[in-house]
Amino acid sequence: MEDWTQTLGTAPLLLIAAGAIALILLLIIVFKVHAFLTLIIVSLLTAIAAQIPVGVIAKTLTDGLGATLGTVALLVALGAMLGRLIEHSGGAKALADKFVDIFGEKRAPFALGIASLILGFPMFFDAGLVMMLPIVFAVARRVSKGNVLLFGIPAAAAFSVMHVFLPPHPGPVTATELYGANLGIVLLVGLLIAFPVWYVSGYLWGRFIAARLPLPVPTLFGEIDEDQPVNPPKPRTVILLLLLPMFLIFLNTGLTTLSTIGAVSADALWVQLLVLLGNSPVALLITVLVAMFVLGTRRGENGTALEKLVDSALGPVASVILITGAGGMFGAVLRASGIGDALADTLGAMGLPVIVAAYIIAVVIRLAQGSATVALVTAAGLAAPAVIAGDFNPVQVAAITLATAAGSVFAGHVNDSGFWLVGRLMGMDVKTTLKTWTVQQTIESVLAFGLVLIVFAVGSLF
Repeated sequence: MEDWTQTLGTAPLLLIAAGAIALILLLIIVFKVHAFLTLIIVSLLTAIAAQIPVGVIAKTLTDGLGATLGTVALLVALGAMLGRLIEHSGGAKALADKFVDIFGEKRAPFALGIASLILGFPMFFDAGLVMMLPIVFAVARRVSKGNVLLFGIPAAAAFSVMHVFLPPHPGPVTATELYGANLGIVLLVGLLIAFPVWYVSGYLWGRFIAARLPLPVPTLFGEIDEDQPVNPPKPRTVILLLLLPMFLIFLNTGLTTLSTIGAVSADALWVQLLVLLGNSPVALLITVLVAMFVLGTRRGENGTALEKLVDSALGPVASVILITGAGGMFGAVLRASGIGDALADTLGAMGLPVIVAAYIIAVVIRLAQGSATVALVTAAGLAAPAVIAGDFNPVQVAAITLATAAGSVFAGHVNDSGFWLVGRLMGMDVKTTLKTWTVQQTIESVLAFGLVLIVFAVGSLF
């Protein structure tokens, strides 16, 4: 594969990608082929059409699947176990009742979104979303005629906004390094735009779409127990459990950032240990073990019953994990085809203003191959020489950084593993996910770009 060079031009590659996406939609929506099988079939056909060497096609497929599953499988499985423990113990209902009592039914979606914004500061998108869903579902059930979109979209959008625009998340940090931007200014500008972007693309859009698409709350964490326990945990116990992985992950991201700027030594044993404990899968594993004791053993659940309880959480999410992994496989094939590099070369010669070019390149590459990280890194790498050579002040460079990040989140669809994760976790089919999540990502991207353009213009005055 290392010696192989793509000979197809940008136009043929774009046609192949567009045809592959159309085939996925056709097979799933019209012919009702299972999404997992569809993604494998189309990934294989796309690899052949893109002239990827036959000898490495199988490896490209399995590497793409494995790279996605390596993170998603652990996070979703552990998150489902945690969610099942919280729900079975009565903790989700107890917290939901307290939540609604404090904020009221009308303000509950807004309050859940704000809580997700706070949790999303240190936590990665997928880890935060999986951890928050038991509470989102419980509150949705607690509210009369609960619609999962009314509560799920604001929460998911909050984690997305924080993951895309706020250091110490990897996307903005990578772009910051490539552009030579000031990390502190990127953080301040990111904080400045985060709330309005979430409010419009998450909260307002969630209310709008929920009024038009009633969607029942799924039983992701197993069947709902009709008879809630007589001794449910107190709401503060559940809150502390949810804050535990946040605290551990914050240690990881905080120490990693400090070691990058030389404030602490990355080689110190205590730093390495805390960074390990704050790794998302490890942090969730620790939380599940604590939850098994606090919500299980301490409340009288014996070993066999507790083992069966956590095992029952895995069945409902197995499909979610496999489909998300297959989505990562399809994206990996598109990346291996070289479509990202071809598009970057074509768009780089258009002569657009740097901030506009960086955004458009990130948007097009995101649409073509799915990965937000690849879109951001490619666009930033292409625009970096112009940014470094240009006469931009630190505020303008920060604005360009976040404009690139905004482009990388545009309109996630079937070639993005996150699209499948959100859709399947919330019990949505492909059409519904396109109508809800893809549109949300588009609004988030366009609105954020508009706001950073204002920041860029204001920065030019100084």
